[in-house]
Formats: sequence, structure tokens, C-alpha cells
Amino acid sequence: MTDIIAADIGGTNARFARASLNDRGVPVLGTVRKYKVADYASLPACWVAFADDERQEGDGPLPDAASIAFATAIGRDVIKLTNSNWMIRSATLAEDLGMRCVRLVNDFEAVAHAVSRLPDENLPLLFGEDRPFPRDGGVTIMGPGTGLGVAMIAYEDGEPHVIATEGGHLDFAPLDPLDEKILAYLRDKFLRVSTERIVSGPGLNNIYKAMATIGHERVVLMEDPELWKTALDGDDAFARRALERFCLCYGSVAGDLALAHGPHTVVLAGGLTQRMREILPESGFHARFKAKGRFESLMASVPIRLAVHDEIGLFGAAAAFREK
Repeated sequence: MTDIIAADIGGTNARFARASLNDRGVPVLGTVRKYKVADYASLPACWVAFADDERQEGDGPLPDAASIAFATAIGRDVIKLTNSNWMIRSATLAEDLGMRCVRLVNDFEAVAHAVSRLPDENLPLLFGEDRPFPRDGGVTIMGPGTGLGVAMIAYEDGEPHVIATEGGHLDFAPLDPLDEKILAYLRDKFLRVSTERIVSGPGLNNIYKAMATIGHERVVLMEDPELWKTALDGDDAFARRALERFCLCYGSVAGDLALAHGPHTVVLAGGLTQRMREILPESGFHARFKAKGRFESLMASVPIRLAVHDEIGLFGAAAAFREK
């Protein structure tokens, strides 16, 4: 067993846990500790708080290796978190944290690593044929959150290789007149409309406001969390209609990405998708996913699974440790 610290750092919360990796790289997480990013001046300051809490619980000194997922692009010398003033310098991070080595991954790259190690019971089938991941070929991992996270697992002779992507920044492609009108409304605001302007947490509000403007509807403006709750609960008919349109767009984008990566399997991930679990099968998601012209029969067979895990970011960060 290899013991490390796994961390999942977002713009709002930072999560930490000890993790033990078996010989196949499957993690077992210890106690998960969550901290508000705004309460700490830097990642090292938050790390000290985590180490102190571990020490007070009698868990002993921290392991000297870590794997950290960040909710931003990785690869730059300085990592800047959205909605936070934390600045992370990649070259000196291990020294700053008192670690022997630190592995850095993008947050959705971590989710893909998690999917590659999750047991079958954590990947229930939503649509398509119930068949295993391919021994050779691509698996699309995606899910709406602050943006639209997209990653790919390329299987080669049964071995997974995770590839981080920025697929959420592809251009949005409208498929019907209402999509066209929503796109035109958003172009007035953003000029270029990427898929994550529509298929993301904030995307539901963009759809809601666009549909209200297009239809000259009087609606109550809500912050994103309230709108999502209202739409999911079905308390407001117009909010529910916006969510139905969201599901159509989500399915369309998922199908496009599956074609780009190789239509073998799609895994939907993230907290918002888990909250939509009962709604997606009754929505137009799968109809739009399949609507790819000459490839419609092929797309109908593609397995679409849901990744279910309470701490998928931490689990994935830990699973990513051994890849490099």
C-alpha cells in the first residue's frame, strides 16, 4: 500500500484526506476534511490547518507525497483559482507544503481517473447497451458544474490513459429554432457562445433568461442555486421548462463529444448530474444524444453511465497519483 494525501481544491472549498493506494492504484480514503478557501490566505496556510486537525485526531504525521486536483487548467507556472485569491506556484509547491513530491491534476482529469478505478456498482447504466468499457478506444467523461468539465479515457489493451481536455469550450451548435434564438440572445452578451455557456451550472440561468426574453414572459430572477432547486423540485413550471431545454442541450453536446472521442461509452459525472438522475431518463437527453443522422443507430447503442461517488474529486486525485 502507498499512503499519500489527496486534495481537491475548488474556488469555494478545499477538501483533504489521507489515501491508501493498493497495487492496482485503487484508493481508499480516510477522514475527509473540508475548509472554506476564503478563510485562508493561501494553500500552504490551509494545509497547515489540515495537518493540525490530523494531529489533534491522533493520526500522526502526514505522508510525504500528495496528489492535488485544482478547478482550473494545469501546466502553467502559476495556477490561479477562479473565485479565489490563491496563487499556486507549481515549481515550488512541494517545498511550500513540506512534501517530497506533489502530483497536480485538473479537477475533471481527476474525475476521469476516478471513473477508471470505480467499481461497476458506482457506474449505473442510464441509456444504451449494458456493456463494459472498451479494451481499445475512448470513453468520454463529462459533467456540468461551474463550467462544463470534459475529459477522455483512452483504453489501450485494457489499460486506461487519462487525457485532460477543454471540450467545454467548443462552439455551441443549435439544433432547432428555439436553440437558434437562445444562441442569438447569448451572442449579444458573450459574442462567442461556447457549450458551457449553456450546459453548466450557470447555463441553466442563461437558458431561463433567454427563454423569458424570447417569449416575453415575466419571471422571478433567481441566483443559480435557487433556480436549480426550483427547477429540480418542479415548483415553477417555467423553470422546469428551462431545465427540459437544458437536458436537450446536454444530450446534444454529449453526443457530439462521443463522436469526437470515439462512440464507445459516455460517463456523466458531477453533483448536478447526480441531482438530475431521476429527470434525465424522462427528458429529451437521449433523443438528442442519438440524433446524429447516419450514426443514429450506433449512437442509440452507446452506453451512457452515471458516476456515483460522494467524493469523486478526492478519489480521482488519489487515483491519479501513480500515473506519472
